[in-house]
Amino acid sequence: MMIYPLKFQPIYKERIWGGTLLRELFGRETPKGKRIGESWELADLPEDKSIIANGEFTGQTLESVIRKYPKELTGSEGLAIPFPLLLKFLDCGDVLSIQVHPDEATCKRLGMGNFKAECWYIVKAKPGAIIYKGLKEGVTRERFSRAIKEGTVEQTLRKIEVKAGQCYYLPAGTPHALGAGLLIAEIETPSDTTFRIFDWNRVDENGKPRPLHINEALESIHFDSADDNIPVRTTGRLVESRFFNVDRGRRKQNSAVPLSAGQMKTLIFLSGSGTIVSGNNAVEFNPGQTLLIPAAYRGVLRFSAETEYLTVTT
Repeated sequence: MMIYPLKFQPIYKERIWGGTLLRELFGRETPKGKRIGESWELADLPEDKSIIANGEFTGQTLESVIRKYPKELTGSEGLAIPFPLLLKFLDCGDVLSIQVHPDEATCKRLGMGNFKAECWYIVKAKPGAIIYKGLKEGVTRERFSRAIKEGTVEQTLRKIEVKAGQCYYLPAGTPHALGAGLLIAEIETPSDTTFRIFDWNRVDENGKPRPLHINEALESIHFDSADDNIPVRTTGRLVESRFFNVDRGRRKQNSAVPLSAGQMKTLIFLSGSGTIVSGNNAVEFNPGQTLLIPAAYRGVLRFSAETEYLTVTT
């Protein structure tokens, strides 16, 4: 059995805040007439499982291949089920809801959902684009609860103007929102548990607001958090956590990088192009593609154009 770099079919998600940057920057042919906000590039959740799009395993789920070849893919004899990452692109044509994800202790206390830690890598930011990340100094649970009732939650959060190339880590329990005009690579633990706090008084096509999860959110937020001390990184090791590590690479045209065996890696290509070569076998990559490099694979990354990419490991 030949182990090789795996590509996947994107799983598109329509969102009220979806934009057009996936088409404009990566040339994606997203579903017509739909406002696509998320492209799930690598997923292994109960209702959303990535389908392999190249080579011998075309048409099979990532989960099924890991079950057949756990050591070759993950480097471990044990089953890595579900896959320990959820990788997305977020295409923000409008501001997202203010929300929070629970940590492990909160999920256990509430008896619901799975914890979620994540990071945002800013792929594209239109001039003046912002994010909301974390509470302003001195915001207590009581003050935050009052702001929810008054519709002034935005005023309790730190508002940050962002630029392409920046990376922000968001521990579970951090209230946050993405602003308009952003394309984000989101790396996270395999969970879609989200508690929505404020949705800017929007309504859907039926004139109904999306549901909020106020009690769960208040239970999840870390009001004593110091996440504002987490540095914003732009080069080298962007994130180092017990859940995942993220490294940024930038390579010149006609350069090459060896890929050694022993550790499973996921590569998210943001610009450029090239091939991943092993013997007589080659797998092409282009902007916007995510490839899983099995632990047993040895090869070489060859860059035919200047390329920016993220390497994600667990």
